Amino acid sequence: MPPRRYLTAAAVVAAASCLGVQAVPAAAADSAPVVSRGVTIPAFYTPPAELPAADGALIRSEPLPLALSLPGLDGPLPGRATRLMYRSTDANGLPVAVTGAYIEPAARWKGGGPRPLVVVAPGTMGQGDQCAASLGLEHPVTLNGQTVTVGYEDLSVYRLLASGVAVAVTDYAGLGATDRLHTYVNRVDEAHAVLDAARAARSVEGASVTAASRVGLYGYSQGGGATAAAAELQPSYAPDVALAGTYAGAPPANLTEVTKGIDGTELAGALGWSLNGFLQTDPELRPIAEAHLDAAGKAALADLSTMCVGDAILHYGYARSTRWTTDGESLSDIIAATPALQDFLDTQRIGRLEPAGPVRVATGTSDNLVPHGQARQLAVDWCRKGADVTYKPVLLPNVVSPLLNHVGPLAADLDPAVSWLTDRLAGKPAASNCATLPLQP
Repeated sequence: MPPRRYLTAAAVVAAASCLGVQAVPAAAADSAPVVSRGVTIPAFYTPPAELPAADGALIRSEPLPLALSLPGLDGPLPGRATRLMYRSTDANGLPVAVTGAYIEPAARWKGGGPRPLVVVAPGTMGQGDQCAASLGLEHPVTLNGQTVTVGYEDLSVYRLLASGVAVAVTDYAGLGATDRLHTYVNRVDEAHAVLDAARAARSVEGASVTAASRVGLYGYSQGGGATAAAAELQPSYAPDVALAGTYAGAPPANLTEVTKGIDGTELAGALGWSLNGFLQTDPELRPIAEAHLDAAGKAALADLSTMCVGDAILHYGYARSTRWTTDGESLSDIIAATPALQDFLDTQRIGRLEPAGPVRVATGTSDNLVPHGQARQLAVDWCRKGADVTYKPVLLPNVVSPLLNHVGPLAADLDPAVSWLTDRLAGKPAASNCATLPLQP
């Protein structure tokens, strides 16, 4: 594994600007508002110049109006929301401000013990700041002619709140917060943001969760990779966050295989988000990108850096990376022929550490976007390390569309996943099925 590189903000901005990629330096509180594809990002999302010393420390908070909320006897249904900004640490060991939300549920927790907390790690939202999941709680749909945002993660958040658990949502590093680019599928950045969201939730005014509350993690797709990585890194990074259970749905555990899977599909734009994020984390990869990307490829990366999922599907759906390279090779071919890229993706591999607490790995057997085989392999790798793994293959027919093959299991497995997680939060033991995993698809 290559050594960590400690970067300056100037180096990050310079590396991104060479490829035309959006990178926003820290701004003063009284600076002009950030506008991303016609959406004015609230000033709340601009981090201060100085951050607290402790990971998970609250930087600021304010009430967050939920778009879907009803009056109730014990407060608004499904709960009272607070917008958050908290400190985390990125993959280069540098402090970073992360935004998100905390929702105190109106429903009573019936599982015994103090009210538990679930951190929701959102699935792929995009790379523009307007795509942040916390903004999606306030504005579930944005259609302004320049961007399309859909807060689809609201469904899982509301389902968990109905169970009486408190919910924290992370926006991840650089998604929402306007000082940097979102490092899409960076396992360390995402894992730290997830674990620090659990810490930050304890400090929210009026929150019923404490250090004694059991903590669960919930994520699908990008979120599944984030929760899986968080379960692996919790013992070393956040031993004070005791995990009762982790749900990792369709986790992108092997990015080499995922790159092959998404190229040429409806979500081909995610290749650009990945590469943008990799270049921010490690600017030493920039000469490789400059050598292989043609003008169309560099323009696509800059364009995608401000896009959400809906935008990427509309503008880059079914695009092939061979159209973005100087020699007509695919990104997968370039990765296979470039040791530095192989080494970087190797540092992103999930499954080499034993996760903390019980984990549930779900994957659609027909998923060819975030390929089923590599997600199943994560469960195999964890079982070999002696982890408490519940492996769930979601059996759905192949409907030709890779995007639908990927999204279908999310909907089909929502209730079983939440039920499994709430059982762990109630203190019920998990039943590992590692012994029968070789017999399962």
